[in-house]
Amino acid sequence: MEFLAEMEPSLRALWYIALPTSFIFLLQTIMTFIGSDSTSGINADFDGNLEGVDAPMQLFTLRNLINFLLGFSWTGITFYDSISNYFILIIISTLVGIGFVWVFFFIIKQIQKLAEDNTFQLEHAIQKTGTVYLSIPEHKQGVGKIAISVKGSQKELSAISLGDRIETGAAIKVVGVEGSNLLIVEKL
Repeated sequence: MEFLAEMEPSLRALWYIALPTSFIFLLQTIMTFIGSDSTSGINADFDGNLEGVDAPMQLFTLRNLINFLLGFSWTGITFYDSISNYFILIIISTLVGIGFVWVFFFIIKQIQKLAEDNTFQLEHAIQKTGTVYLSIPEHKQGVGKIAISVKGSQKELSAISLGDRIETGAAIKVVGVEGSNLLIVEKL
């Protein structure tokens, strides 16, 4: 740390911000990749079930402070000799620090867009068409099977008919759901 003693106080202050901030950022990054990071960032001062709670992005967090200080300090150090007016240097460094936080928000929003709920629910099959796999008896007198594509996935599902018998290979349309595991279909 001898090299810091010979610097001007304002440049030394930027280094005192940059070094621990960079170390903490590196530590956060390593912990994120090994899985020691919190996934939701939702904390509460009470006992309760926060499962499935969706919270907006939080602006004032340790991670955002580290991102801001990282951009602020390294920009100040980089342009210290190029920009002679210290006030302008601080303004530019602050803007870059805010830019770091904004980029972090942008990246997180893009990652959240990748999250997709692929849980299958029978209601997703309503108004879809398919074919009969095992013939369906008439007037709810028995259960048959249909082959249908829902959300890009091929499914074999149990189905009943409110009308006439529907033979194997016939084209059908799903018109409703009965109970928790039966589709109501009609022949096309």
